[in-house]
Amino acid sequence: MSLFKRKKRETVSVQTAVSDGYHTIPFSLLNRTAQSRCERKLYQALRENIPIVDAAIYKIIRLVGGFRITCDDRKTERLLNDFLDKVQVNGCQEGIRRFLESHLDRLITDGTAVGEIVLSPNGKEIAGLYNASLDYVALAADKNPFDVVIYAIAPSGERIPVAYPELVICSTLMNEPNSVYGTSVLRGLPFAGDLLMKIFHATGTNWDRVGNVRFAVSYKPSENDRSFTKERAAQIAGEWSKAMKSPEPKDFVSVGDVSIKVIGADNQIPDAQVPVRMLIEQLIVKLSIPPFLLGLSWATTERMSVQQADILTSELEYYRDHLTAVVRRICDLWLRLHGRQCSYRIEWENISLQDEVELARAGLLNAQAEALRSKNKE
Repeated sequence: MSLFKRKKRETVSVQTAVSDGYHTIPFSLLNRTAQSRCERKLYQALRENIPIVDAAIYKIIRLVGGFRITCDDRKTERLLNDFLDKVQVNGCQEGIRRFLESHLDRLITDGTAVGEIVLSPNGKEIAGLYNASLDYVALAADKNPFDVVIYAIAPSGERIPVAYPELVICSTLMNEPNSVYGTSVLRGLPFAGDLLMKIFHATGTNWDRVGNVRFAVSYKPSENDRSFTKERAAQIAGEWSKAMKSPEPKDFVSVGDVSIKVIGADNQIPDAQVPVRMLIEQLIVKLSIPPFLLGLSWATTERMSVQQADILTSELEYYRDHLTAVVRRICDLWLRLHGRQCSYRIEWENISLQDEVELARAGLLNAQAEALRSKNKE
């Protein structure tokens, strides 16, 4: 029977994770960083309500690609890559790729991303990686502006300094002066997003009024029927209601001066294509995603598409630099814990097949130039 007993899992502690208890404490949000939390909720709502923003961010995350570690020591290289491929992430996933995807997602959306390296109880192994929520973590500048103090926020709103800040990974994007927090890529988009949502809502309302046809039935009684106006109006309303509720087409027959008009038939739904495209252009410019990658068939030239792809490549390289620093923190700690000292390199995958072709062409030109130089020396 002992063969079938489940192995008891070691309990690890996460410094930046606290129980979600603020729902049970009235007005507890007022004791927290309300402005920052509201700003993050605004950016999240922007992604939820405008699908193109959410799609662009996920496209960036997927296009960043993966990487491999290369070391001078082959055994260390194999063990380190195996650790990165199988490391536990957030308790339900495996692989550093999942950790970096969530880290980059928060970095783009909030401007600041916090993660933690969780050690085993004996402190000799890395038990997993954890993506912390900024709702439960606060950053503050110390007396020395180069030192940042990291706090874990308790459900009561109390700030508790983390015991081992060297295990916490903090990444920021485009910091403003005298600020420890980064700047979200989505900053400046709420206004354009609000206008876009108004157009979408107004378009839906207009179609609900015009597309879902409603009728106005008017009865004008003659002088001889004025004494029976109420009864005749009720009779006409009943017959019209039966005709409209009938599952099959049904005729409506009435006597007297009765007119039927479609409500809103004279109104024209405004053409929203031009203003919607203008606003979407603002979103795309901010996110630096070529329109054709989002399924937008806007007229463009081949040369323009190549230039847009080059701009996107530079954007992806920028995000890779941030993630490289995160990977180095994790790899350096793993090497120290295992007593290994060797240099290593983080080699990212080429972004696209077009890059493969350009690299091969550049290699060919370099080889031809080298051959000409050698020939000239002879």
